[in-house]
Order: sequence, then structure tokens, then C-alpha cells
Amino acid sequence: MRNDYFTVKSYGESEIILSKSRFITYVNRAETEQEALAFIEKIKKMHANATHNCSCYMIGEHDNIQKANDDGEPSGTAGVPMLEVLKKQGLKDTVVVVTRYFGGIKLGGGGLIRAYGKATSEGITAAQVVERKLHYVMKIAIDYTWLGKVENEIRDSDYILRDINYAEGVQLYVLVVKAEQHAFTDWMTELTSGQAVISFEGEQFLEFIRL
Repeated sequence: MRNDYFTVKSYGESEIILSKSRFITYVNRAETEQEALAFIEKIKKMHANATHNCSCYMIGEHDNIQKANDDGEPSGTAGVPMLEVLKKQGLKDTVVVVTRYFGGIKLGGGGLIRAYGKATSEGITAAQVVERKLHYVMKIAIDYTWLGKVENEIRDSDYILRDINYAEGVQLYVLVVKAEQHAFTDWMTELTSGQAVISFEGEQFLEFIRL
């Protein structure tokens, strides 16, 4: 299972005009090839009269699904440059469609490559890039006498306090980056003089905007 990776936050769109041609970019997250194909088909139906609806997507932990479609543009001038932008930005589980309405001025092979690359970059910026980091959900079971100290220390740290359950004892649920699990356990054990019962309760991804 992947730990940390970059993808787009959500749906985004943008538009640029180059040599009178309109390039409208649509970007979305897609975690399966079926989701990517459905998104592409949706955009193509929206712009059935467009000159081209070029697309690309990259899906999977190891980018094992990569597709690019020039949709009538000269071979290698649209889909592949779009896919290269995804690769350069290290994005996973992402689908892009660039719709072109021809403005009457031919751009040439190099011009098309630059245009589709730029349009893709603009669309990704609109969708926003996030880093998804895998966190462990750690449960800290303690006596109420420890609650104030433990809660304050956690809130002052880089760890994330997700929830507190008040029962016969108290349980704090803390999100810890996977690589820091052992350091967190050692810290909590020392903080409570070994009085805390620490257990792993599951996994959760958190998303952070890439600036």
C-alpha cells in the first residue's frame, strides 16, 4: 500500500486562448480506469462540436495505467505532452481532458505540444495539487488523571488529535504519520510513565495542499 503521494484535490477547469484557438482544460481525480474513462466521455459529450477532445490519465500506485489520446491532432502533439505534465509533477490518480476549438491558425507540431502542455498545467493549478499522507490512527487509553497533560502535549505537537472518548477511562485517538509510529509510542510511554495503553486502530489518509 502506498504511503504518501501527490494527486489533484478535486475537479478543476481553466481556459487559455492561443492563436485564436480555445483550449479548455478539465482535470479530476480518478482512482480507477473506469472513473477516468467516464470523466473523459462526460467532457466529450459536453463539447461534442469541439475540434478535439484530447485526454490522458495516470492511475495506480506504480503508475501502471497510463493512457494518452490525441483525438485527431497530429500523433504525439497532444495526449503525450499532457501525460508528460502529469509525470513531471508526480501526480497519481489524475485524468485530464483538453478541449480545443480551432481558431483558424495552425500552430505546428511544436506549437501544439507547448499549447497542450501549458493548458494541462493551467488546469492542474485550478484543481490544486495535494499530498496525501498515510497516517496511523493510534488509540491512547489513560486514566482521567493523565488527560490534561496528555491532551495539552498532543495539541502542542505535530500530531493530530482526532477525537476523545470519555468513558470509564478516557481514550484519545491520534493521527500519526506512519514513519513516526514508533517515535510516538515511545514518547507517549515516557510521558505517562508507562501508564498509557497504546494500540493501533487503523489507517487514514490526510491531504495537504502543495504550495
